[in-house]
Amino acid sequence: MSGLGWDEPISGVLLREWLSMLSSLPDINRVSMPRCFLPPPPPRKCRATLHGFCDASEKGYAAVVYLRNYSEPTELPGLRARVGVGKDKPTRDLSLLERYSSLDKLLGVTAWLRCFVRNSRDPSNRLSDCVLSPSERREALMHWTRMVQTEHFEPVIENLKRGSVIKGALARLNLFLDDAGMLRVGGRLKNSQLPYGARHPLLLPKDGALVRLLVAHHHVKNAHAGCNALSAILQREFWILAGRRTIRSVIFKCISCYKLKATISQPLMGDLPPDRVRAIRPFAGVGTDFAGPFLVKSSNLRNARSHKAYLCVFVCLSTKAVHLELVSALSTEACLATLGRFVSRRGLPYLIRSDCGTNYKGTDRYLKEVVEFLSSHRTYLGNAMSKRSIQWKFDPPACPHWGGIFEAVVKVAKTHLRRVIGETILTFEELATVFCKIEAVLNSRPLCPLSSDPNDLEVLIPGHFLIDQPLNALPEYPFRETNASRLSRFALLQQMTQSFWHRWSLEYLHLLQQRIKWSDKTKPPRVGDLVLVKEPNALPLYWRRGRIVKLSYGADGVPRVAEVLVRDSVLQRAVATLSRLPIYSRT
Repeated sequence: MSGLGWDEPISGVLLREWLSMLSSLPDINRVSMPRCFLPPPPPRKCRATLHGFCDASEKGYAAVVYLRNYSEPTELPGLRARVGVGKDKPTRDLSLLERYSSLDKLLGVTAWLRCFVRNSRDPSNRLSDCVLSPSERREALMHWTRMVQTEHFEPVIENLKRGSVIKGALARLNLFLDDAGMLRVGGRLKNSQLPYGARHPLLLPKDGALVRLLVAHHHVKNAHAGCNALSAILQREFWILAGRRTIRSVIFKCISCYKLKATISQPLMGDLPPDRVRAIRPFAGVGTDFAGPFLVKSSNLRNARSHKAYLCVFVCLSTKAVHLELVSALSTEACLATLGRFVSRRGLPYLIRSDCGTNYKGTDRYLKEVVEFLSSHRTYLGNAMSKRSIQWKFDPPACPHWGGIFEAVVKVAKTHLRRVIGETILTFEELATVFCKIEAVLNSRPLCPLSSDPNDLEVLIPGHFLIDQPLNALPEYPFRETNASRLSRFALLQQMTQSFWHRWSLEYLHLLQQRIKWSDKTKPPRVGDLVLVKEPNALPLYWRRGRIVKLSYGADGVPRVAEVLVRDSVLQRAVATLSRLPIYSRT
């Protein structure tokens, strides 16, 4: 209390008190007390029990030992008790309320303790039932209600006992004390046919452990009732000040209710990576994805056998130019052959982005083969590309919006394919031709909004970066009769190419500046948070529960990827696919 350390010397008043106590220690030899607690002679059979109790809180601490003789009362010279209270005003210890998360458990423990006290005070009328009666549980509830009322409304109770007038907001409730000394609401329903508890409900504070336990108990008992229904149910017996706020808070923290309407926490949209916003040659950085399968015939014969083929999409990350390749099978040889054809026609990329195979799960039941192929050959393909000086980056699992630039191309390509061929089964050559035509259409899409002014330049499209014009443009007028010196084709072509990149910077790049969605800053998750892991085709009620064990942050300091412990496995998921549960995290 004086702020000294355990090995620091004492002085002044403390030193004098210590020396005085030290000098009185020899007087202990003159202290004597009876050591036999049995009844005086003649000796009789008796039963003695020793009871020890101790407890502590922020307000004080206490310890006491009792020796009980069942034959007749006896003096307890060995009684030891010590009570310490802080400097604050003594308060009633309601810490037992905080120890239980269920009202049933609280009332059960309280009722058994009251039975123990009653049996100890009156052994001749000892109750030996092993089941609590409804009246005993009701008495336990009234015990805690009385304690809470005394803790929060002691001045009001004292004024009512003295007959004083209640002032303030509580005056409108016309409060009174019933025969048991409980604080009840008077109201205006005295002459109604409602039960006594509904006409004059017990008053409770706006918050507290007992109030939260009551609300949670009736919420679960009444099939997870909503705020209005739960308010009406509670008002049959209790009047909670500002009760709707507490009720909404308890319902929000109900895990069963939250799982039915779980929402993901979408962080602020991150900055675009350098490969999306730098002026580099087309297909220097690409995103790739698979689609399919598609049935193709071995020949044009009537009963020709059909087999599966797949579409491999390559999208330039800077210009959105598209390259479509038809893959004959899901094998490492076919995949590397596809990459070889792409490199031969578009040049060697330094970066390839793709999602991992789990992104296909749930989106299309036919893509199970794609999932298995990418999962089992991921290392082999990565090593093969590394030998070609290609960096292959994978997006987090179950997070397709990370690859939105190539996911959108897959969707559009499928749309055009359905419109062109419908349910017709083509040969491999015919389907490859259709994909080439779809590729030309996709490379003729405008990169920026069209203008209604006829004097504006031609709209910028990915084809301008590939062949300096739209891929599906009409043939131009032949200039063979024109003097070549007047055209200066080399300088003209260079000027056109430079103008395309200049227009890319002025007309297209600034469109990527705005955050169309996910523009609000949300509270970031923390390690230890309990979360629900979003499943693509499952209701929130069936999302798996896990705990965040590690977070990976973006360049802007916002967590983007999390490692979640789900049962015995650790999953890597984007933060945007996690829904934090409304409970306290583990620190």
